[in-house]
Amino acid sequence: MSDFNSIRFSVAPMMEWTDRHCRSFHRLMTRHALLYTEMVTTGAILHGPRERLLSFSSTEHPVALQIGGSDPGDVATAARIGEDAGYVEINLNVGCPSDRVQNGRFGACLMAEPALVGELVNAMKAAVRIPVTVKCRIGVDDQDPEQSLDALADAAVSAGVDALIVHARKAWLKGLSPRENRDIPPLDYGRVYRLKQRFPALPIAINGGITTIEEAQGHLAHVDGVMLGRAAYHEPWRLMQVDPDLFGEPAPLSDPLDVAEAFEPYIARHIEAGGKLSHVARHTLGLFHAVPGARQFRRMLAENGHRPDAGVEVWRAAVECVRRPAARAA
Repeated sequence: MSDFNSIRFSVAPMMEWTDRHCRSFHRLMTRHALLYTEMVTTGAILHGPRERLLSFSSTEHPVALQIGGSDPGDVATAARIGEDAGYVEINLNVGCPSDRVQNGRFGACLMAEPALVGELVNAMKAAVRIPVTVKCRIGVDDQDPEQSLDALADAAVSAGVDALIVHARKAWLKGLSPRENRDIPPLDYGRVYRLKQRFPALPIAINGGITTIEEAQGHLAHVDGVMLGRAAYHEPWRLMQVDPDLFGEPAPLSDPLDVAEAFEPYIARHIEAGGKLSHVARHTLGLFHAVPGARQFRRMLAENGHRPDAGVEVWRAAVECVRRPAARAA
């Protein structure tokens, strides 16, 4: 990849979660983490409301676009559109196990078609100058992970892929729901480590079941990068550890109250533009961890943030639930 450190730590693409509001919030806590969009299908990029789907603020950078698709021509065009929109990387989804992606012949079902994955990567590499990466599982259904992951990696590497991000679980397309696929298939970190040993020159990141920055540091002894998913979303305060612990630089903001204060102008602009407080505030519920007033902060937003007339004053009142105890303790 053009910037090897860009793979060192990232926040996973998560449907209905990692939208532009979430990314703007996360960026207040880490300059170095690579942030991802939600998966966007090639059909949506080519034929849908492109501006709404792909727009983002320059303050979110670095941001990568994850696409889902299985037609080489379509993924190449979508990748080019993503590059023109300003994204720093195009990532191909070969890991999502939902019914929707199975019906569309993309996502995790592509693990069973490594040759097609190679064609897709080759088409995207020919279309863009920015890095092209693949996020995959270690296998699907009854596949042997030793064989399936190697076959996928061989095809992607032959096509010139810039990095692989591996969710260290199988996906069971038959018998498990998408939610169950995030937890039930056993984790096999060793399988990802062995892939790195086989491709020492290829940047490889690991994903799945990682909950702390300390755990991430342990994985970095074996692979080049770590991708954090639900832990980064539900406990965003952990992102304040990323820059000091993984990159040796201070966090932009190291106090959750400072983060809340810094996020207020963004919230105000969103509301002034006709948006709803709940669209933004829902990403912040885990900001305060084990501090007095955190429960009241969440309750204030949950009970009032969805009101049609909820303005920035609701956000201020929620933050005040934490600020008052902190001031008394000081």
